[in-house]
This record gives sequence, C-alpha cells and structure tokens, in this order.
Amino acid sequence: MEENKLHALRHSAEHILTQAMERLWPGQIIKAMGPSIENGFYFDFDTTNGFRVTESDFPKIEKEMKKIVSENLPFEKMIVTAELAEKIFRDNPYKQEWIEKAEEENEKISVYWTGEPNRVGSFVDLCSGPHVARTGELKAFKLLSIAGAYWHGDEKNKMLTRIYGTAFETQEELDKYLWQLDEAKKRDHRKIGKEMDLFVFSDLVGSGMPLYTKKGAFVRRQLQEWANELQKSIGYEEVWTPQITKADLFKTSGHYEKYQDSMLRVASNYTKEEYFVKPMNCPMHTQIFASKQRSYKDLPIRMSDFANLYRDEKPGELSGLIRLRAFSQDDGHSFCREDQIEGEFENVIKIIDKALKPFGMKYWTRLSLWDPTNKEKYLGSPDVWESSQKLLEEILIKNKLEYKKVEGEAAIYGPKLDFIAVDALGREWQISTIQLDMIMPVRFGLEYTDSDGTAKTPVMIHRAILGSPERFMGLLLEHTAGNLPLWLSPVQVEILPISEKTNNYSETVMEKLVEKGIRVELNEDADSLGKKIHKAEVCKVPYMLIIGEKEAEAKKVSVRQRGQKDLGVMTIADFVSKINKEVKDKSL
Repeated sequence: MEENKLHALRHSAEHILTQAMERLWPGQIIKAMGPSIENGFYFDFDTTNGFRVTESDFPKIEKEMKKIVSENLPFEKMIVTAELAEKIFRDNPYKQEWIEKAEEENEKISVYWTGEPNRVGSFVDLCSGPHVARTGELKAFKLLSIAGAYWHGDEKNKMLTRIYGTAFETQEELDKYLWQLDEAKKRDHRKIGKEMDLFVFSDLVGSGMPLYTKKGAFVRRQLQEWANELQKSIGYEEVWTPQITKADLFKTSGHYEKYQDSMLRVASNYTKEEYFVKPMNCPMHTQIFASKQRSYKDLPIRMSDFANLYRDEKPGELSGLIRLRAFSQDDGHSFCREDQIEGEFENVIKIIDKALKPFGMKYWTRLSLWDPTNKEKYLGSPDVWESSQKLLEEILIKNKLEYKKVEGEAAIYGPKLDFIAVDALGREWQISTIQLDMIMPVRFGLEYTDSDGTAKTPVMIHRAILGSPERFMGLLLEHTAGNLPLWLSPVQVEILPISEKTNNYSETVMEKLVEKGIRVELNEDADSLGKKIHKAEVCKVPYMLIIGEKEAEAKKVSVRQRGQKDLGVMTIADFVSKINKEVKDKSL
C-alpha cells in the first residue's frame, strides 16, 4: 500500500478510536493527542474522577470502533478561527495549548469532523490530517497495548494514558504483522540475553548502560574483531581517543550547536571549562590528522576507533541493547583527496557486503539526503550539499546498487549511504553507513600539501561496518532467535555424560577439544540427560556431545545439534574437523 495512504488510514483509525472511547465513556476522558506512527498509531488521553481504561477494555472499544466503521461516516476538514477552536475545545486544556501555540506561530488551525459537522453525536478533533474519505475504509485494525506517557514527553508534566494500535489495508497484512509481533516477543533479545547469560542491567549503574558477562563480552569482542579484520583489509588502522573532551572541540565541529541536547556534560573539580562525554569520534580524529603536516602522497589516511561513546537518550526511548546510552561503534574515518572519494566508497561498500553475509541478512541501500525545506538543521551551503548528493548517487549507479532516496535522513554535515538490513521477521534495521563530509575538514582548517605545492582541504568520509557491536548483538539475537553462528557462540559445545561412570572419559574429551581451541563446557550435574539437554537448548549451545558407556568404550561421541538434530556417533577427530570447517566458513 502507498505509504501516504497507509499514514492516512492509521491517522483515521486513531480518530475512530477516540470517537469510540467518547461514545463509551462520555465526559470521563479528555483527549490530548494521537498521531500515526511508523507501525500504527497511538492516542494519549487524560481521565477524570479516577476512571481507568485497561487492556481488558480493548474488546469493548474495538466493537464500538467496528460500529463506527460500519456507519461509513465521512471525514471532513474545516479551517477555523482561533476563537471558534477555543469554543469547541473550551473544556480541554491540552487542545487550548495547541491552539495558543498555533496562534503564536501564525499557523492555520484546522479540525476534522467524523460525521456531519456541528451535529450532536459527531466527533471533532484538532488535526491537520491526512485522513481517508470515510470510516468504512478502515478494514483491518487492532488495539495492541497501553502505556503511560508524559505530556510532550516531559517528566515535569502530567502522566497520560496511551493506547497503541495498528491498521492495515487488508486483514492478511494485519495478520502477518500480528504474527510478527508475537514472534518478536519470543525473540526479544532482552529475554534471550538473560537466558544465555550475556548481559545485565543495574539500576545502580544506570539505564541504558549494560554490563556484559564473560559470555556477552566474548560475543561483543568477536563482533569487533570481525569488523576490524575487514577494515584492516582496506587499509584502516586502529587509533584510540579519550571518552571526555572539552566543549571547544564540539563548538568547532558544529555538534555543540546542532547536537548538544544529546550530549552528556561532565564537571571538573579544578577548572570551569565545559566538558562532554563524547557521543562520536569524528571530531577527535580530525585532531590526529591535524597533528602534523600532510602531503597528497600520504592520502588517504584511514583511522578506525572502537572507543566507547555516550549519548543522553530519553529514558522512554531506551530499549535493551538496541538503544543505549553507553555503546561503541566500529567507527572509521578516511581523509582523502576528491579524486579518491569514489575508490574509498567502493572499498567500504565491498566490506559491508562481506560483513553481513555470515548472518544471512539481506539488505538494501538508502541514499540519505538533506531536507531542503529545513536547512537550519544542517551545516554547510546548499551548493556543497547538492554536489555531494549528486556524487553519491553517481557512485550508486556505477556500482549497480539498488537504492531509495530519502530526504531528511542525512547527517548534519553531509549525505550518506545507509545499508538497511532485513531480519528474519522482515523488520528493517539501519546497520552500516558511509557518509561524505565536505564541511568538518573546513571547520577544523585541515590541510594537506598538493602536488603543485598549494594547500588543499581534504575530504572526510565517515563509515561504520556493523555499526554498534552492542546494538548489532541485540539485533542478531532476535534475527537468529539466540541461535548464534558457531564462530560467535561463547560456548560451542556442551558435553553431557549420561552417568558418573563416563565422567572420566568426558573430561578427556573436553581436554582434547580445548586443546583444539574449541569453547566447551562439561555438565557433570546429577540431573537426568533430558534436563541437561533442555538446559543446553535454552542456552542455545550449538552442539551437545552425549557420552554413555558405549561411546566411552568406543572412544567416540554421540553428536546432537541445536534444534534436536541427531548427527550420530563420530570420532573426536571427525567432530573437531566438522567444527573447524564451520568456524572457518562462518556458517550461520
């Protein structure tokens, strides 16, 4: 379905939801706001006299919504004066605030009627649209959940009740989405991460700041090493930069002006200088480049950095490993000449493809452009932006990459190529990125000496391969349902002796596997074999070696693969050979 039509359908569903609630509980709810969002819609409301709505009320609300749909009422937009709007919503402080803001900004005020305007029983709300023509167009919808939400997202304001829902053009599309939601709950990386003992969160440490166990730290490190192996192959060399920096650095880069609300401040006991915990590495890398004279022969100079980063995300936006305050990136920057831009982009495009292949993720490319109607968000002149965007599109065409142009997704300093991975549930995630920056080198006065002896400004290319290893770990746990590929699994093999009689041979097997560099655990608990297998399955261990008296006598092992696949009896040497091949191939 066309995106704009789907937006209108979901926005209309939100109005029908609100109308249904006003019919069911007249005078007991005060409507605040409710937009269409990426996967559906929501509606915020206030209540009176202690009245509460819970998810147990959803069937009743949905029944009333279906009744409104069956009435096939028209949606009608009207431009009204502030005076009339204030009269219509005279008992609603939330609408009065919106009206006052519209007046201050000299904006037109519009309302949408559902049903005949000004008629008793018709529904009206402040809204700029869009909507479908009539309520009868809403064929497939579902209310999903209830949550608390502060007015304007500000903790100083009153807590409102938010109802989430979704709508699609067909029941088939809705059913697919509901299946996806149900499957996503089963694959929630926070649940799987706890079962696999990978990471924890602590209130004493703080929201959005994960603590990795030895197993989680291993996975995180392996992802970093995989990215590092790939970037080294195209000439990136690792550097290290501090977590804290003076505000002056970000004033020069432009982040202080455009990004300050997302940065965490740091106070010193000995100086009044303003400091920040860094949210990105790029300004620091400019200072490594600027530390000595550079010649055109030196370029490109490529730096990579896994230093921790910190961003002041809103508490309500934090989500396990997917959205954090403390994280790292496989961050890299290339300082090059203009004639080297194309080659630098092509090199990174190739390693991004290699990086994602072991995880079975398909991806597409987004050409992220600036929003020409909102130029104040960005640094640099329109001419620089237009030429940069044209160059990136030419690179995409030359390399025969399918892409979509999306305005408003560029970085503050330049356009970029974003690689959007599609997971096992069909969800899309931005993973990798390559960004062209003609602006930051100018702001920092970076120079190199060209072949004719003149001073030139280098181009700066920002890139990330897997992005944040922490975030990628969370996505990967959900994509694989925790069944990490063998090379990434912190425990590759679990040895399960059937009884104490085979413990000695089991220990011998473990020693031989450890000698071969295989990560192995031995479960000598007194539990039944069934319980041991169940525990290993919950922990998503790729292989289980079951050892009974027959296996011990034959000096072999009975191999069981994750997912209840019996691979039969093997010699230790054959099993090691199988494991090594799978690790080398980076099989999923």
